[in-house]
Amino acid sequence: MDQVKNIGWRVTFAGLGINLALGILYTWSIFKESIKESIVAGDGRFDWSLAALNDPYAVCCLVFAFAMILAGRVQDKTGPKMTAILGGVLTGSGLILIAFSTSWIVWILGFGVLTGAGLGFGYASATPPAIKWFPPAKTGMIAGIVVAGFGLASVYIAPLGTWLINRFGLSQSMLIFGVAFLVVVCVLAQFLINPPAGYVHPDARATATRPAAPAGIDFAPSEMMKTGTFYKLWLMFCVGSGAGLMIIGSVAGMAKSGMGNLAWIVVALMAVGNASGRIIAGIVSDRIGRANTLFIMLSFQAVIIFSLMFIAPGQVILLVTAATFIGFNYGTNLSLFPSVTKDFFGLKNFGVNYGLVFSAWGVGGFIFPRVSQMIVAYTGTPKMAYILAAALLMTGAVLALMTRAPETETQPPAMGIPVPVPGKN
Repeated sequence: MDQVKNIGWRVTFAGLGINLALGILYTWSIFKESIKESIVAGDGRFDWSLAALNDPYAVCCLVFAFAMILAGRVQDKTGPKMTAILGGVLTGSGLILIAFSTSWIVWILGFGVLTGAGLGFGYASATPPAIKWFPPAKTGMIAGIVVAGFGLASVYIAPLGTWLINRFGLSQSMLIFGVAFLVVVCVLAQFLINPPAGYVHPDARATATRPAAPAGIDFAPSEMMKTGTFYKLWLMFCVGSGAGLMIIGSVAGMAKSGMGNLAWIVVALMAVGNASGRIIAGIVSDRIGRANTLFIMLSFQAVIIFSLMFIAPGQVILLVTAATFIGFNYGTNLSLFPSVTKDFFGLKNFGVNYGLVFSAWGVGGFIFPRVSQMIVAYTGTPKMAYILAAALLMTGAVLALMTRAPETETQPPAMGIPVPVPGKN
């Protein structure tokens, strides 16, 4: 096995490229502002309720997350290539569908359901094959690089989307994006290859600072869901992702009054923070541990979101700084949770196991933006949403300090229910 040519970096950058296309989700605030302008102007194109502006985005997040469970199963069984192709076809089809309608229900079906499912399949295909080519000591770094593409996508999609909308209109822009991303993802899918069974990287070595499942220990999904660790991770991911997505989905509107048509700059800078957070958190967590890194990042996110209460729309520098930090802290979730899932529950069922953990991202992404939009619609200010998000983030930070690998939980719970051991029922 040592003589197998390692193509880990080729697989890693193919996954990075796929995520650069799928990251259109994080540019929703640009599209939402175009829809809002039509509603406010009463031009007849978009006849939606203002309270429903985030609905396609919220549904997309929810479908994305739960599609990851099925996509993870497909990835574990058939490999990453076919999973990625399905992702490209579904994502492109959803965007092409909404190009031909302004109906709320069509946008829910197109952007919410089809594109959401496509993002789930594409995203599920990218990280597992990459981390399988590298030793455990580099899990966080490689996961961070691959998922950085999803966060970094807004750097080019935000200005490109703004230019296309101004030049061709929203519908034509969706058509262009749909065709382009369908082709790009399907082409890059050809480079996603798993290492042969039993492959071990020559540099593989134990890492004392990172708790991980012992070699050969792999939790089945049903076994993982019987551990308290799974539910702690799920709750932290739900809060961390939901709070970040609440801001990401509205940041263009927050910046518009102070920056006008240059509001896309805030979206792009948030994306830079989002991408860098994924890489940096992955590297840091390889050294100080996932739980310690989660505590730091969730606490920092709480402070930054709470600070938004005191930043006026016209304070451009402060808004840009806060948005960049929020993007950075949100991005850390997307490298920390796949890494900790692999560490705690093994690689054999990583696809479906991470899909189950990732369902927290979808629930958070569905609830937080929707509740935030409702608060703004009925109170005229998002301040209560900021307070709620900050409080929940601090709760998640405390929970991070209580989280450990399931195999270390040797003491039975208070009710005397035994902790499951993988492979034993």
